[in-house]
Amino acid sequence: MKLIRLGLGLLAVSGFAADAGLNMLLGKVESRYNQAKTLEVLFIESYTPPGKAARTESGKLMLRKPGRMRWDYAQPKGKLFVSDGKNLWLYTPMDNRAEKMKLQESEDMRAPLAFLLGKLNFEKEFCNLQARPDGGGTRIAAQPKTDNLPYSAVEFLVTPDFHIRELKVTEFDNSILAFAFDQERTDPALDAKLFQFKPPIGAKVVEEGQ
Repeated sequence: MKLIRLGLGLLAVSGFAADAGLNMLLGKVESRYNQAKTLEVLFIESYTPPGKAARTESGKLMLRKPGRMRWDYAQPKGKLFVSDGKNLWLYTPMDNRAEKMKLQESEDMRAPLAFLLGKLNFEKEFCNLQARPDGGGTRIAAQPKTDNLPYSAVEFLVTPDFHIRELKVTEFDNSILAFAFDQERTDPALDAKLFQFKPPIGAKVVEEGQ
């Protein structure tokens, strides 16, 4: 009986230590990104529909609080995704077409990245947080706290210096959207004009729902 009580006690201490370690890591990540006013990082984006091959794109992501982001694609060249804090614009040069969406109504899978644009709070946004070692970093798995979002699970790969290097989003149909980030810069000078979209001459402009 004493051994059983001792074993249960050790398990409780071990679980508490794991939770404390994860909470400390999350706090460090939150502090890093919450203190940044702007962010610039290179990205590789991979989208894998169920049973199909992955489609990969890449470019530079620029973020500016509150609510502004600009995805400048190098591959495919000329593709652009911009948020001015109220609206989202997606421009595809192949079709010379610009689609306008309301930021809060968008179900675009970049939505999980919105935590970088405001107040990052893992406990508020996610539940069932779990962590495991992955290479030299820590992989954090979580689920959204609300059912209104178009994804069912999220994974973050965090480096020892508290950078988010990877983000993986699982949709309800088991499609996977994954991002790998590199050469992150915090608080670079980013002109406000970068986050204003002006459709190119001759582009077809379509509002969501039309």
